Amino acid sequence: MDTKLDPSRDDLPLMANTSHILVKHYVLDLDVDFESQIIEGTIVLFFESGKKQSGSTKEPCRSESNEACRFRMPEPCHSPVTDTRTFSSKTRSNDFTICSKGEKDTSGKDGNHDNREQASGISSSKYCCDTGNHGSEDFLLVLDCCDLSVLKVEEVDVAAVPGIEKLTRSPKLTVVSEELRNQIVCELVTLPADRWREQLDYYARCSQAPGCGELLFDTDTWSLQIRKTGAQTATDFPHAIRIRYSTKPQGRSVTWTSDQSGRPCVYTMGSPINNRALFPCQEPPVAMSTWQATVRAAASFVVLMSGENSAKPTQLREGCSSWHYYVTMPMPASTFTIAVGSWTEMKPETCSSNDLAAERSLSPSEADFRYVGICGHMEYPCRFQNPSATTQEIIPHRVFAPLCLKGACQETLLQLVPPCLSAAHRVLGTHPFSRLDILIVPGNFPSLGMASPHIIFLSQSVLTGNSHLCGTRLCHEIAHAWFGLAIGARDWTEEWLSEGFATHLEDVFWAKAQQLDPHEAQEQQELKACLRWCRLQDEVRNSPEEMQVLRPNKEKTGHVSDSGSSVVKHGLNPEKVFMQVHYLKGYFLLRFLAQRLGDGTYFAFLRKFVHTFHGQLILSQDFLQMLLENIPEEKRLELSVENIFRDWLESSGIPQPLQRERQAGAECGLARQVSVEVEKWIRMNRRPRKRKRRETEEVFEKLLPDQLVLLLEHLLEQKTLNPRTLQSLERAYRLTQQDAEVRHRWCELIIKHKYTKAYKDVERFLQEDQAMGIYLYGELMVSEDSRQQQVARRCFELTKEQMDRSSAQVVAEMLF
Repeated sequence: MDTKLDPSRDDLPLMANTSHILVKHYVLDLDVDFESQIIEGTIVLFFESGKKQSGSTKEPCRSESNEACRFRMPEPCHSPVTDTRTFSSKTRSNDFTICSKGEKDTSGKDGNHDNREQASGISSSKYCCDTGNHGSEDFLLVLDCCDLSVLKVEEVDVAAVPGIEKLTRSPKLTVVSEELRNQIVCELVTLPADRWREQLDYYARCSQAPGCGELLFDTDTWSLQIRKTGAQTATDFPHAIRIRYSTKPQGRSVTWTSDQSGRPCVYTMGSPINNRALFPCQEPPVAMSTWQATVRAAASFVVLMSGENSAKPTQLREGCSSWHYYVTMPMPASTFTIAVGSWTEMKPETCSSNDLAAERSLSPSEADFRYVGICGHMEYPCRFQNPSATTQEIIPHRVFAPLCLKGACQETLLQLVPPCLSAAHRVLGTHPFSRLDILIVPGNFPSLGMASPHIIFLSQSVLTGNSHLCGTRLCHEIAHAWFGLAIGARDWTEEWLSEGFATHLEDVFWAKAQQLDPHEAQEQQELKACLRWCRLQDEVRNSPEEMQVLRPNKEKTGHVSDSGSSVVKHGLNPEKVFMQVHYLKGYFLLRFLAQRLGDGTYFAFLRKFVHTFHGQLILSQDFLQMLLENIPEEKRLELSVENIFRDWLESSGIPQPLQRERQAGAECGLARQVSVEVEKWIRMNRRPRKRKRRETEEVFEKLLPDQLVLLLEHLLEQKTLNPRTLQSLERAYRLTQQDAEVRHRWCELIIKHKYTKAYKDVERFLQEDQAMGIYLYGELMVSEDSRQQQVARRCFELTKEQMDRSSAQVVAEMLF
């Protein structure tokens, strides 16, 4: 692995040695301080030894020097003997809380415990310590870690927890050894699923047990490395460790900003480096773990998080509250999400029939897609095995936003959630997660939405215009509960397995949520395909070929090093965040398969696939092989995994089958209606300013939001549109009051035709719709019009401090 990575342009390294040892559970105990913009506290990791330990091949040391491992030596540890009779089993606050903070920690200032600017490489290569077992060397635990100040690492004395002897074969713990502590953790992490409450309680109590010896640790740009003298294998290494650490204000996993009401907030925003700047963790998707977290903040803040429980605050003392969440379904650490702010729960003004049906269950006869059988995932309390959960059409849900957005949420979002959840259930069956929070995040959020376990972030941009954009985006994020979360990609380069499925399913969910008849649904979906076809062509023309491939690692997809480390290709390229090729090509592949098989056959298979693979990680071939095995021979029509790899997943550009389909296909009715309207506008644009009296006025038809987008796309192809035409266009469709997708195309027209009267619309869009505005900056600059360039620079100056880091970097490169 090349260790000299440019942290702004290259592949993302996943450093954790997951082949040797796996985190099974995290316990976070954190304080959020808005004054210093720091989150600090402890994280306790509970391990299970991996499959590969002593047989691994040692990775060569690429360090420029021949120095031995240089680890921070802990101060002499004088752990007091704990009287287990007085050890409390109650969850307690951390010794240092931000609400009444005492002495500030300064250990990072002299560099002794700070991972500052050690940019010379990655731990497994920089140091001559190995991560496996080779003779007399110590085992090295490697965790993914970046932008964190690690203050202390210690082994946790789990044997000191009262009653813990129940997990061992000994009625009483007399002699406590490393082997015994590891045995306790081994028994704890493998407790059966029906004892999950007891397991969480043990985890909480163990996390508060005293330390029994500090561990040696060091950090570099991308990782935290930990070892214990004399522990030569992963089996010997402590299976419960506590890390005391703090984030940094500039850390890339969370964003400190202000919400739409001007109040401070912090949230995880789907950073390219995931959560490694929020807590040390194992980032490779194979490291499926559970977690529980206690977070303290000032009492005026609400803490939302990935968790199965709808947490309520516990008052600790005046001005400080504590929130506790937990998850029992193992998932990659990258899916952990937190948002702390002055959020207000939005509730409908009146109780509707949708609210009354919020937890409606289907009768067994309605739930004809349930499958009986043992799940294929590791053991956890699974909803697919719970009869009441499998028939639950609408899961409990809450909506949060800054108070100033209450009206918009009540008008648009609140009424959409029940029908969208119900539609998803009718298509795919059992909701993988027991509840859902939806949060309208601050204006600097870099996309329209993001899904995490039990929580969805939506951009404020979805609240404008009518309900169409809000509904489609909500359906997209709901689809990720199945594809992206409950079923994840084993190799993150296969992003299409998440985004392609969500894009294809959003149309199906939204049609059902609107209760469209089959013809209307097909028309809307054909129109959407037309728009996406235009977008894909544009993307292919304007992006590097190597970033257009859905399976870039080809036959090496899913492969990792002997230690378990790997890289995510192009994972750190800021331009990748704004590319949609994985969404679009993945969508068209699934649409192609559904058309070839027929919707009935395809969606019956998809429900079966979900039941087979939920709770697991997959590669492309897992989906394609099962698909081809489950359809009749006569419907395969020469389809094969190899052909699909060749035509769709392993080549750049437009897939040949898609090219042929679009060339042969006829326009749908909704698209033909748009074509008629386009001709009217072209005729109007050609007319002289002074018209003949007998000349008839054009009458323009009312168009759906997606039709408006297509109309504006076609008009963008016109060489010139005069100001009079543009003014009439805006008035005819009230373009400034439409949703963000429509307004984006309107802004493109303004820029292309230098319609100065409407530059204020562009400025408003760049400031209020940052999730979609990046492309417009490029258009403003490429025009080489000084006034347009001034608009771009002025808007960037106003927003750059709050703007997402990747977005700001891309825009700055356009402007300067």
